[in-house]
Amino acid sequence: KIDRSFISEITVDESDKALTEAIIVMAHKLGIKTIAEGVETRAQHDMLRLFGCDYAQGFWYSRPVPALAFETILGRTQTEEGSFFFHRA
Repeated sequence: KIDRSFISEITVDESDKALTEAIIVMAHKLGIKTIAEGVETRAQHDMLRLFGCDYAQGFWYSRPVPALAFETILGRTQTEEGSFFFHRA
């Protein structure tokens, strides 16, 4: 899990960008899937996708929702390419 403190500045801070990419590469070499927290912009989303991040969460995808609403969103997104990483609710 990649903390939002790294994600928030990956589009402007070269250190955060390099560290985030290195975490993803290292995790994949160890057979570990990655999830980024706190994705709030399209630019962050695009960069994580470029780096090969497996999953992400944050306001870019959805604001917090009640459990029943989440079930509806999840049911809708699972039909799209088998994953909801790149779906914006």
